[in-house]
Amino acid sequence: MKVSFAGTTIPSDGALALGVAKGGKLGALAASVDKKSKGGVRRAIKAASRFEGDKGQSLEILAPSGTRLSRLILVGLGKPEDFDTRAAEVLGANVARRVSATGDTKVAIALDVTKGFKIDEDKLSARIAFGARLGSYRFDRYRTKEKPDKKPSLKQLTVLTAGNTSAQKRFAILDKLAESVSFTRDLVTEPPNVLFPKSLAAHAESLASLGVKVEVLGIAKLQKLGMGSLIGVAQGSSHEPYVVVMQWNGGKPKAPPVAFIGKGVTFDSGGLSLKPASGMEEMKFDMAGSAAVIGTMRALAARKAKVNAVGVVGLVENMPSANAQRPGDVVTSMSGQTIEVLNTDAEGRLVLADVLWYAKDRFKPVFMVDLATLTGAIIVALGHNQAGLFSNNDELATRLVSAGDAEGEKMWRMPLGEDYDKDIDSDIADMKNIGTGGKAGSIIGAQFLQRFVGDTPWAHLDIAGTAWLNKDNPTAPKGATGYGVRLLNRLVADHYEEK
Repeated sequence: MKVSFAGTTIPSDGALALGVAKGGKLGALAASVDKKSKGGVRRAIKAASRFEGDKGQSLEILAPSGTRLSRLILVGLGKPEDFDTRAAEVLGANVARRVSATGDTKVAIALDVTKGFKIDEDKLSARIAFGARLGSYRFDRYRTKEKPDKKPSLKQLTVLTAGNTSAQKRFAILDKLAESVSFTRDLVTEPPNVLFPKSLAAHAESLASLGVKVEVLGIAKLQKLGMGSLIGVAQGSSHEPYVVVMQWNGGKPKAPPVAFIGKGVTFDSGGLSLKPASGMEEMKFDMAGSAAVIGTMRALAARKAKVNAVGVVGLVENMPSANAQRPGDVVTSMSGQTIEVLNTDAEGRLVLADVLWYAKDRFKPVFMVDLATLTGAIIVALGHNQAGLFSNNDELATRLVSAGDAEGEKMWRMPLGEDYDKDIDSDIADMKNIGTGGKAGSIIGAQFLQRFVGDTPWAHLDIAGTAWLNKDNPTAPKGATGYGVRLLNRLVADHYEEK
């Protein structure tokens, strides 16, 4: 879909979507269409009776007379002072999807309200286009027999605004972010016979074309480093494990980097602690944390962010076999701490343990944020609306929450504490990988990770409930969401980038 910006004139053809503020008063463009149609727009509103411009309302008028438009869509904005960037994104996404299902190939969108906004119109207009781009995402590379009338029809979207030049400049940056979100969604959606540790590492290597320095550490290097915790997870699979290190050096030379860490279990069968068959196909997205880190590094490099950033992902497949890790095994992590593995399905924390320690020890970062589809328990606690946030640093936690709120990637801070930590003490090793009785599962997972971060400011995002959705969201169609890319990009832009 091609996206462009233009001044506020009625298009010659295609569909036209116009915002209407609460109260139902028409803006300049809608009034012009009404005049051309000899009052047809106002008659349609009167006939609908309940359309008053409230948020979420819409009214479609087919082939308005006096014009060559295929349809006019009036979209309720609610109160202009409450209309924010997130609302603009939702508007763009909803209109793009709606028009794409009609057979129309072109649509123009305008807020068509001149007063009351607290945010500049050019910024809102750029976000409309951004939302349309995100909401139009579709993964269809394996569909070979789809009928033409089932495919999205929309080819061209134009946002009409008086500040079209400024909006275009703003969107150019947002479009790079949208590309990185789509890149991330693609990775998470790929089937596990296509995306496995080695092929995922190759996708990360593609970031070199944007100026990212990429290192791929294979099994020999991981053994030399002493990553026994990560290697143990992978030993049941025919696919060897990898750790991928990505460095973007856009800040001052030798300035310490910010660090993002990702869990990359490309398929999680549970190992010998086998998962139930029902729903196991969804375990291809157990690498969503690593995809978000790769996508974030891509986003920072694409917009030439003025920051030093490092992304480190641990890539493994967790499978049962004669060589698989057994419940009761004891492994030695890179940190030297020993771990009694009581459940091979609590494997993500074993991967992250070594990767967190490696990142902390090698890069001495300003902070570390890890992302992982770590526990089903976080879905029980928070559903699919918010990720779980755990942190040893209040400032970092507050900044993450603020960035998430701004970008629509919300999270809820969860507790950590010594009482929880004691529950992973082992009788025969330094720790065990699960707690007692299955209680506070998400917290126990975070407490385990905290043992590998030292004094480094750190946050853990449990994204098991937000990485993949089973129903459509306006800007994230059913499936992989790309959660984390927008959030981390915003975190860097707001607080850690050179001004």
